[in-house]
Amino acid sequence: MTCASLLRLSPAAAEFLGDVSRGPVQHVRDGAVRVTARLRRDDVVAQFARFVLVGGITTVVYALMFIALGDLWSLNYLPAHLTATAFTTALANEMHRRLTFRAEERVSWLSAQWEAGGVTVVGLVATSSALRWLDSATGTVHPVVQVAVVAAVTAVIGALRFVALRWIFRPHAPVQV
Repeated sequence: MTCASLLRLSPAAAEFLGDVSRGPVQHVRDGAVRVTARLRRDDVVAQFARFVLVGGITTVVYALMFIALGDLWSLNYLPAHLTATAFTTALANEMHRRLTFRAEERVSWLSAQWEAGGVTVVGLVATSSALRWLDSATGTVHPVVQVAVVAAVTAVIGALRFVALRWIFRPHAPVQV
């Protein structure tokens, strides 16, 4: 028979575990609420986390498009890459404008595309060069490896893009006279 005192948590264990009577589903829900609340803040950490989430989502869309264009439509890697990049860049720019930086009231769609487009051109040249190098070095390579190379190069370019969008292209306060 279990001793009743063994069923109670020590104060330190109760503080560490929280209210275990609520169950694991409630703990997951509470964690999701805390993470969501943290992501909704406007500090650099929350913006960078949203930037990474948008980047991850658009990278998955890119991968699906790249593979579909290459396998289903039998496009060479470069046209598939350019098409998928153009679409996901416009998508990412809009998601960053609305979600990451919450600038839909301050920055028009065209301005967001233009400002981020300059950094995107650098990324497009870098990823296309990386794909060309991979193709020339290996001959035939699996599309998953190609997507991994593009994702790695894009991660570096994405960090530069975040800096540009966060600090270079941010709206400046009017000068007080």
